[in-house]
Amino acid sequence: MRLLLALSRRRRGRSLLARVPVADELAQTLASLGRYDEPERARALGFDADAVIARGRALRRAEGRP
Repeated sequence: MRLLLALSRRRRGRSLLARVPVADELAQTLASLGRYDEPERARALGFDADAVIARGRALRRAEGRP
């Protein structure tokens, strides 16, 4: 995985990964996951931590759990 990330961060590495579509997709996915701890990027990827927390709290209140 470290190799894929290192390749995906370099122009020549990306061109090499483009020859193997499965590896290219995996590298892009790993790079995206690495950005989840940046809130603005995470929202762009479809994950909003604040919204998930709010839904969980509302569900616990509705079920009467602490």
